Amino acid sequence: MSTLVGDRVRLQPAPAAPEPRRRPSLRTLLLAGAAIIWILGFVILHGTSTLTLPASELTDLHRSLNQFNAWVAANRADNPVFLYVFTPLRAAVDAVANLFLTTFAASTTGLRLPEIGWLGTVGLLGWIAFAIGNARVAVLTVAVFMFFGFQGLFVEATYTFALVLTAVLLTLLVGIPLGVLAGVYGRVAKVITPVLDFMQTLPTFVYLAPLALIFLIGPASAVIATVIYAAPPVIRLTAHGIRGIPENTREASDSLGTTGLQRLVNLQLPMARRTIVMGINQSTMAALSMVTIAALIAAPGLGQVVVRALQSLDVGTAVNAGLSIVLLAIVLDRVTTAASRRAEPGAARNRRVSRRTRYILLGVSLVLALAMVQLSRTMLWAAAFPADLNIGPVIVQAVGSASQWMQANLSLFTVSFREAVTTGILNPFQSLLTDTPFYILVAVIAMAAYALGGWKLATLTTACLGAIIYLGLWSDSMVTLAGTLVATVVVMILGIVFGVAMGRSERVDQIMRPMLDAGQTLPAFVYLVPFLGLFGATRFTAIIAGIIYAAPVAIKITADGISAISPTVVEAAVASGSTPWQVITKVQLPMARQTLALAANQGLIYVLAMVVVGALVGAGGLGYDVVAGFVQSSLFGKGLAAGLAIVFLGILLDRMTQAAAATPVRKIPSPKTTAT
Repeated sequence: MSTLVGDRVRLQPAPAAPEPRRRPSLRTLLLAGAAIIWILGFVILHGTSTLTLPASELTDLHRSLNQFNAWVAANRADNPVFLYVFTPLRAAVDAVANLFLTTFAASTTGLRLPEIGWLGTVGLLGWIAFAIGNARVAVLTVAVFMFFGFQGLFVEATYTFALVLTAVLLTLLVGIPLGVLAGVYGRVAKVITPVLDFMQTLPTFVYLAPLALIFLIGPASAVIATVIYAAPPVIRLTAHGIRGIPENTREASDSLGTTGLQRLVNLQLPMARRTIVMGINQSTMAALSMVTIAALIAAPGLGQVVVRALQSLDVGTAVNAGLSIVLLAIVLDRVTTAASRRAEPGAARNRRVSRRTRYILLGVSLVLALAMVQLSRTMLWAAAFPADLNIGPVIVQAVGSASQWMQANLSLFTVSFREAVTTGILNPFQSLLTDTPFYILVAVIAMAAYALGGWKLATLTTACLGAIIYLGLWSDSMVTLAGTLVATVVVMILGIVFGVAMGRSERVDQIMRPMLDAGQTLPAFVYLVPFLGLFGATRFTAIIAGIIYAAPVAIKITADGISAISPTVVEAAVASGSTPWQVITKVQLPMARQTLALAANQGLIYVLAMVVVGALVGAGGLGYDVVAGFVQSSLFGKGLAAGLAIVFLGILLDRMTQAAAATPVRKIPSPKTTAT
């Protein structure tokens, strides 16, 4: 009996030896020290330091930029650079834009009808959607453009569509060849990748001021800005598709004696077709977003309607035009997505109708579309959308009444919530940034950068902060930084909550992912409209809109990181008796730390992209400076400097969060059991 008891004792696992207590890393000590220095510097020196920077007012640099603006205006007609480079380029882009504008869009003054009236436009665009997509997206296209007429915004919608079409065609003309070169030649990829990174880091509004200075305001400047903004996605995805050809396939092609050009034309481009079409989809959505924002430099279309409505706080008109932008985004997304699916290998075998039947249907529908075009050129009712079918005023009045009702009856909640967050969180944190002496804050940020990425990152962040100081916009930059960081914290909370739910449940993922995809297709302007009706024109409204704009990308990245964790690890944690909360907090979130840092990086960039848009509804800081520079010529220099400050702030935040995302993840120790 004693032997059996002794055997049981020996077979029982011995208690694991306590793990040695880990010492805080140098990185943790530096970050903690930076936080302590910041708090002590604020408590001791705020309001008493003599080494403070002046408020963000007009400086000599801003006045010099104003003088440069005046010099450009005075010498535009005689300067060789403008005479032989910029002016011909603007004229060429303007000619292409006007070709589509005069073809599809009628004059807003009613003095000129388009070459193709509304009926012909609807029929022709429906046939194009059917030709490159399928019957469903063709019906959707026809229904949406008809609805534009019912809204009373057919002219504005066709202006926007024409500018997007112009920008996308020019983007593909430049982007696909560059993407092919980057995919074939590694040196080209190394050269253009930093340029593409820089282009995608810049907020959209930063493009507008210098381009308006060089090319003046109008459709040409809007198209050029859109091409610059929309080019990176198609270049990257084209290069990725070319490089993604399997090595054995490439070797087999080479063994047959094909030349480099033959391999590109007959193998690489056909196999990369689906990826290239996906790039076209992304560039098209980016183009729509930029074209609406370019309303600030007199780009015609729906963006102009939204800007005027926001400036006059006309919620009904803003919602009506915002709905049109959403519908146009859905149409463009669905058509290009259908085209990418048709480009998939084996898509022809899965078609419900034969190729011959499809060709017959295309021919019949083309004849019908051409008949509609001819009617629109000969019949007045088919040229200009009938005014008696316009229900736009009804929509505007209904939305305006609903907005007034919400402000009157929900103000106890909305105003109280807004004021509580503003006074309890926004104002204290903004004061912490703006009232801390600048040299303390520069030292604190440099210490944090050194902890995250070493001397190179610390030097880069110090240079960015020095540039902001030189631009004379330190105070406004700190106001913008405060709102950006607060919004990013909320974005990450939403990203973790919903991202973890999506990563742990396929059903939740299937429910939420379409909504997130739809949220990412909407232009930035659209997010301001509903919250303007709820909370009024305040910086709180701008921050809420920025949160909703940035949340989808953070949620999707977090969900992908959680779902990528090995199921074996999760099953082992569950088998050891861990609760779902312990699995999430002790296993999944720590193992997805790099993904969370990447989500924070993208959330920051998306929130920063809303800075200038938020200025239209009362947000201050750098966004207000940029908008004021567009409106008043005397503030052009300050607005241009504010755009540069946004760039430096974006580079700083992007590089610091990238460094945090690149930090290696410490391995989670596995439980040990020993037997004696």
